Amino acid sequence: MDAPRDPEEAEAAGAPAVGEIAPETTVGPVHLTVADLDRSRRYYREAIGLAALAEGEGRAAFGVEAAAGPRELIVLHERPGAGPGRGYSGLYHFALLLPERRDLARWLAHAARDRVPMTGLSDHFVSEALYLQDPDDHGIEIYWDRPREAWEGRVAARMTTVALDVDGLMSELPDPAAEPFDGLPAGTVMGHVHLRVARIPETVRFYRDLLGFGLMAEYGAQAAFLSAGGYHHHIGVNTWESAGVGVAPDGAAALRQATIVLPGPEARRAVVERLAAAGHPPEEGPEGPVVRDPSGIRLLLALPA
Repeated sequence: MDAPRDPEEAEAAGAPAVGEIAPETTVGPVHLTVADLDRSRRYYREAIGLAALAEGEGRAAFGVEAAAGPRELIVLHERPGAGPGRGYSGLYHFALLLPERRDLARWLAHAARDRVPMTGLSDHFVSEALYLQDPDDHGIEIYWDRPREAWEGRVAARMTTVALDVDGLMSELPDPAAEPFDGLPAGTVMGHVHLRVARIPETVRFYRDLLGFGLMAEYGAQAAFLSAGGYHHHIGVNTWESAGVGVAPDGAAALRQATIVLPGPEARRAVVERLAAAGHPPEEGPEGPVVRDPSGIRLLLALPA
C-alpha cells in the first residue's frame, strides 16, 4: 500500500483510550543534529520565526520569550558535513502549536511574502497545519488546534487529511500582504512529535503500556497516534519510510532526543517504575532519566522548566 500523502491519515481507526500517564503530560524540546549551525540559525530565526535563546560551542537553542520566561523548543547540535537521516527511524516532524488561527494565518502570510518553501498545507479536522523541511531535511509542522469540544472523544473517527482552505485561513487577516510578522507568538509550544519507527505493534506497546499514553487512533501496521489527557496526539508514529530499520548512524543530521514533560516528580517516578518493572530501566542523565523506545529513539523524561 502506498504511504499516505500527509502525516495524519484520513482512515485512522481505533477507540480513544485513557492512559496511565499523568493527563497534564506534554512534549518538550526536540534536539537535532545539523550540518551547518550558521545556516540553521538563519533558517529558524528568519523563516520559522523562533528566538535565539542560548548559544554554546556547536550548539544553539531556539524558542519563544513567554510570559513566564524563555521557552526552549528546539536545540541544534552542529556536526559539520552531516547528511540527512532519511531511511531510518527518528524524526518525521516536530510540531509547533500556535495559540490562535490568526497566528497561523500570519505565519502563512509571512511564508508567502518571504518565499519560505513549504511541503504541504492540510486540514486534519482536529487542526489546520502547514508543513516544511529545514535545510537538513528535518520535518516541521506549524499548526493550530480547533476547539477541543469539536473533536474530543472522537479523534479516531474525525482525524483526517484534506486540502487546507487557504482563502478561509487568510480571511483572518485584514490585509495578508501587509500583515507584520515579528516571530512566532509567545504562547507557542511543542504540540506533538511525529516519529519514524521500525514497527508499529512494539512501538504502541511501549508508548501505551510502559510510558502510559492513551492510544487515540491506529492505521493498521503503518501508523498510530497516542496522547495524554485525551489530546488528539502528543506522539505520532509511522513506518512509511522506516519499516524494520533502527536509528540513523552517528554523524547523520537526525533526531538526537525528544522530550516528554511530566507534570511533577511523582508522575515521572510512576513512569520510571513501570519502565523498570518491564525490564527497561531508564539511564540517569544530566537532565533527568533517559530511555530508548523499541526503534532506538532517545527520550528524555523531564519535569517542567
